[in-house]
Amino acid sequence: MVQQKTWGRKAFDVFNHTLLAVLAISCLLPLINILAISLSSTNAIETGKVSFWPVEFTTFAYEHIARTKPFQTSLLITLERVALGVALNFILTVMIAYPLSREVSSFKMRTVYVWVFVFTMLFSGGLIPTYLVVKEAGFLDTIWALLLPTAVPIFNVVLLLNFFRNLPKELTEAAFIDGAGHWSILWNIMVPLSLPALATVTLFSIVGHWNEWFYGLIYMNDPAKYPLSSYLQTIIIRFDLSSITDTTQLELLSKLNNRALRSAQIFLGALPVLLVYPFLQKYFMSGIVLGSVKE
Repeated sequence: MVQQKTWGRKAFDVFNHTLLAVLAISCLLPLINILAISLSSTNAIETGKVSFWPVEFTTFAYEHIARTKPFQTSLLITLERVALGVALNFILTVMIAYPLSREVSSFKMRTVYVWVFVFTMLFSGGLIPTYLVVKEAGFLDTIWALLLPTAVPIFNVVLLLNFFRNLPKELTEAAFIDGAGHWSILWNIMVPLSLPALATVTLFSIVGHWNEWFYGLIYMNDPAKYPLSSYLQTIIIRFDLSSITDTTQLELLSKLNNRALRSAQIFLGALPVLLVYPFLQKYFMSGIVLGSVKE
């Protein structure tokens, strides 16, 4: 029998949905405003006419970006970083989480290793020691300077190991009886059954690598090797005219507003993650809940 909702429950549902809708709109409106500014004319922006809809529609900002080589180069560097970084994070996270998810009886040093990893999540060596390690390893001005310092995301490891621990033990016991080893169990049983958690940590890795800008500024001496987020950081702070080389681009620039150009680049920088998220969202909530720490 379906139990009828009380008035209190109905009121709570209305309040809950209203609050969540307000929060969602408050997160979406700034992005809509940025998109509207990027598609509006200089006069409309300077007179404050633009809110959430383009005024005097124009694509001059995007035409300028299409001709800006530093933006294109930084975008390619970021795509390379995301591809390599997500693959590296995925492999290391899975291979660390699996042994840490085993019982103490089968891995006696499990608790010690867990505390070692948790300690590194809470405390780090600091910026200067990390920079010196990267420098002495010869990784400055290379893609590895952006990947190796964050190769093992500890939060993702904790999330995934708790997901592994909640899978039925009978599956691994039956596999051991049939002669399977740990490697076979990991990739043939644990990984296929952990798609929600794996999708969640993959999304975290994609967003982390795409949005991270600080490492690019400190590990890359050549601005031409900046990833996209680092390049956008410099664009937001200062307006770079070094890419303007001919009269055609100067004429185009006269029709541009700094806010429009920056808004266009910020929107393009956020767009790939916005496109990827809907495909992983269905796994996201179940991965967070099932992989959370439980008593």
